[in-house]
Amino acid sequence: MKNPPKAYENIPFLNSAAARPVRLQLEYLHPQEMMEQENIKSTIVLFGSARIPSPENAGECRNPKLAGMSPFYEEARKLARLISTASQTRHGCEYVVITGGGGGIMEAGNRGAHDAGCKSISLNITLPHEQLPNPYVTESLCFQFHYFSMRKMHFMLRAKAFCIFPGGFGTFDELFEALTLIQTGKIKPMPVILFGSEHWKRLIDWNYLAECGLVCPSDLNLITFCDTAETAWRAITAFYAG
Repeated sequence: MKNPPKAYENIPFLNSAAARPVRLQLEYLHPQEMMEQENIKSTIVLFGSARIPSPENAGECRNPKLAGMSPFYEEARKLARLISTASQTRHGCEYVVITGGGGGIMEAGNRGAHDAGCKSISLNITLPHEQLPNPYVTESLCFQFHYFSMRKMHFMLRAKAFCIFPGGFGTFDELFEALTLIQTGKIKPMPVILFGSEHWKRLIDWNYLAECGLVCPSDLNLITFCDTAETAWRAITAFYAG
């Protein structure tokens, strides 16, 4: 009779319901350890739709409104390049761009850092329709998650700003979690930048929330609207200059 496998080598057991706490712990520990090894000090989070095409692929998009959003891809790429060029040194990696690792705006973020010859992080998620990491992520900083909760925690842990581009339900989820954590004092105040002033103001009547007393008028100050990479980067640097 062969020796039974050690518990940590028993894949069926590790994938069982009983081992869920172990899997959650591993999804915390592995990215944490790897980011420490790569000397990641802080991050800038880029959220946005995986569906927004790059300018070179916009012509293949069947939805003309979606195709018209391709300039957001280019601004996300430019912003990531600006951030990475200004912030990463051999002594420590500050303001490292971190994305969800997929296509669209996420790809643009990793691509901009790649353009600058700098590191970037991706927190990919397993989905029924498989989402593969985009090719611009730093290989040693490419992580795959099963649990949305652990993935979102890693987005928050080192964040110094959230840059939110147009997106769907997932982007809304990430945006409002960030706003809630800042509003309730669970994390330190930091810039929450909504890219595309006209888009976001048409999508949500922010002032109406305050008029109804559902948020405080001062809560609206948590949000900064921007339309270009340069103004977003100035907003981030100005926030920390004070």
